[in-house]
Amino acid sequence: MHDVQSEGAAPGLRERKKQATRTALSEAAVRLAAVHGAENVTVEAISEAAGVSPRTFFNYFDSHDDAFVMIDRTVGERVRRAVRDAPAGLTAIEAVREALATELTHVEESQEIWALRSTVLHRSPHLLLRGMGAHVAEEYQLARTIAERLGSPPAPEPDSPEAPGTGKAPASPESCAKGPDTSHLGLYPRLLAAVATTAVRVAIEHWCAQGDSDSFPDTFRRVFGHLADGLTEPPADG
Repeated sequence: MHDVQSEGAAPGLRERKKQATRTALSEAAVRLAAVHGAENVTVEAISEAAGVSPRTFFNYFDSHDDAFVMIDRTVGERVRRAVRDAPAGLTAIEAVREALATELTHVEESQEIWALRSTVLHRSPHLLLRGMGAHVAEEYQLARTIAERLGSPPAPEPDSPEAPGTGKAPASPESCAKGPDTSHLGLYPRLLAAVATTAVRVAIEHWCAQGDSDSFPDTFRRVFGHLADGLTEPPADG
């Protein structure tokens, strides 16, 4: 997910500056990669375009590739907090939908960047794979939160001996026996987390492709409406 403002209390000046710097670096990286290819864009070039030093770059990203993928783990933390704090009357899917909708409030302001990012990732398969690995890790954490909301005992942390290694891309079908064991989370929390993550990607990609015909919030809620309806076949114009 892209950097966006958290719900609740407005962030302080220091946090807003950090968010602005991170966003500037991500956008600079994606714009440069769209023209030159991610492999030909250096940390120095990204930093210069964003108006910061290369040393500052590594205060926000662990590696060169993370800037193109736009990994921001604080986004996932905010979504999980919102799911935990959602009213008890909401179903799990409603709690997840509202948490994501709040986090994606400002997507419409960044349509060009989202479209460029998609182009960059598809031109560089290793970046696409890196993004998939990051999403698998976030899905596991979201599934833990959903399971806890539904009353399951807290699942082990990803780095504990009992938990799966979630920082890697999913195993291929023929080697699934060696993949991470997430059975302790339960089927529904794991499926909802994975489907919700995919729903966000589909909503953004569809909205970018449609141009200005629909607002992003409308597209997002249509996608989650299909999920809530059990993915029943829609009318011809749905």
